[in-house]
Amino acid sequence: MTGYEAFCIYTSLKLHFNSDSYDYFKYNGKVSTSIGAFENRKDKWHFYKLSRRFTNVDICRDYIVANLVHNHDVWIGHLLTNDADIEYRKRQKIVQSLTYTFTNEIESLISQENPNDSLMVQDGEYPELLQKLLHDEISLESICILNKILNFLPLWDKKISDTIHYPNVSRKIKKYTPFIPFEPTKYKLILKKEYDANTENIS
Repeated sequence: MTGYEAFCIYTSLKLHFNSDSYDYFKYNGKVSTSIGAFENRKDKWHFYKLSRRFTNVDICRDYIVANLVHNHDVWIGHLLTNDADIEYRKRQKIVQSLTYTFTNEIESLISQENPNDSLMVQDGEYPELLQKLLHDEISLESICILNKILNFLPLWDKKISDTIHYPNVSRKIKKYTPFIPFEPTKYKLILKKEYDANTENIS
């Protein structure tokens, strides 16, 4: 892949994660930029270096996504560092064992409390599930999958009173979900199985 291709991927993904109106999948990653404009950029060499690190577009995209999830305003120069490699490997580890991760995290969540209670917003405060995400007690991937199944974000968006930090968290969940390779029906069955097993243990 070329430096210009790396630039287009980076630009489109950064738009996706930072804009409510731009959707990477809807626009197929296309952005309004030209090779000429790219060649005039002072930071173009960063993109040339980045492009030489990957054999195809998909790997480059996943690498940038992993780092945008960690920092939605990540600088292109940072993507050439060891810290960026670490973020990519962390995401790959979760994605490659997604069923195991989700099952364990849901089992832990359900065993501690009523899952419905963990979703509820009281007096505009963060619900328990969101607090667990912010304290790294549950992965962002599991939150995204849960929301895909239960669709609780509209409730959170309406009732959470924090208008400074929460909107960025909500956008991250919405924007990241399409990049997670999972079949909703499969994970819905996992959720039901864990819930039923916990109900039987209680009774």
